Amino acid sequence: MQTSSNETQTPGSPALALAGVRVLDLSRVLAGPWCTQTLADLGADVIKVERPGSGDDTRAWGPPYLKDADGADTSEAAYYLGANRNKRSIAIDIASAQGQALIRKLAAQVDVLVENFKVGDLARYGLDAQTLQADNPGLVVCSITGFGQTGPYKDRAGYDYAIQGMGGLMSVTGERDELPGGGPQKVGVAVADLFTGLYATVAILAALRHRDATGQGQTIDMALLDTQVAMLANLGANYLCTGKAPGRIGNAHQNIVPYQVFEASDGHLIVAVGNDGQFAKFSEIVGHGDWAADPRFQSNAQRVRHRAELVPLIAAALKTRPRNNWLAALEKAKVPCGAINNLTDTFADPQVQARKMTVAMEHPLSDGLKLVANPIKLSATPVSYRHPPPLLGQHTRELLAEAGLTQAEVEQLIRDQIVT
Repeated sequence: MQTSSNETQTPGSPALALAGVRVLDLSRVLAGPWCTQTLADLGADVIKVERPGSGDDTRAWGPPYLKDADGADTSEAAYYLGANRNKRSIAIDIASAQGQALIRKLAAQVDVLVENFKVGDLARYGLDAQTLQADNPGLVVCSITGFGQTGPYKDRAGYDYAIQGMGGLMSVTGERDELPGGGPQKVGVAVADLFTGLYATVAILAALRHRDATGQGQTIDMALLDTQVAMLANLGANYLCTGKAPGRIGNAHQNIVPYQVFEASDGHLIVAVGNDGQFAKFSEIVGHGDWAADPRFQSNAQRVRHRAELVPLIAAALKTRPRNNWLAALEKAKVPCGAINNLTDTFADPQVQARKMTVAMEHPLSDGLKLVANPIKLSATPVSYRHPPPLLGQHTRELLAEAGLTQAEVEQLIRDQIVT
């Protein structure tokens, strides 16, 4: 593996799981950057290649923007900041012959290349996987597109929102059609992008293990639509077992009852009863221990079949006491339950704080940068937060020098506007 001098470990610091792995990141927006940020958090040296002048599209996806010391907006959108820490940025005009030569030079010195160009676009520049792997046989190339490298839709652009619809997620998300507010509903965050980024991370790690054993790189073909279909999980299995497409069911669960939102006397709570023993405890707490002996409700299968009878009984019982009263009683009995928090509540939650799910980082434009932390907790090789999300082209000179260019060559490329 190639090791960057900028990513060597400080003596005495914890080991980095992916120390020595170098990644050339030609991706933008979310799925690819989410993948490469995960690799970077684990210790990989990620080189983010951006378009001169504008950079990653998400740099402009605001407001909100990062605030400077005076409270004014900087040029860095929160969206971009959330997916690009621990990377170094180089701005290269990939449409130019000189820019393409630089990409080939960089690709010959890394372990992994991640890209999300449309199918065939990189081949037009002589930067397709086959060409790059001829110079670097151990290179792992991960392509992320909406629909993959094959199939009738391969040339279409793919966006998370459309993929949530096409992949079936919006048909099972939202309130039932016959109720107020019913109809198709997307998930509040770009889950197809995020899941694809995580699947891509897993695939890259598997390919690196194979490369380390054989010396042979490979290509990875990741598609948002494939991922969206895969993440249907139990609902996809339900359909394949029955041939019947599940519909929207609001805040309830297709396969478990009671497992949904209920209204207390002063707000809402989630009840998530996962087995018959928990249901018996739940029934006692709400003052209806007889429910657990009722043939209609004794087993989860029966509760699912008699959902329409049981849920109104539970709803009526839970409306009689305040939310926190119910939560305290249910938690004491170890019946799964929870509050419904907004993000202010979430980040103030003592468990979230105890798990250190935010991280403060120094940034060239602000001393107030906070980011959502990586959830991976490794005992021997913990994630690290080494670099804030880079400014556009912040590391261009540094990276070109590492690639072997002289200072004169770098300055000429800057004058020619090949790099910035």
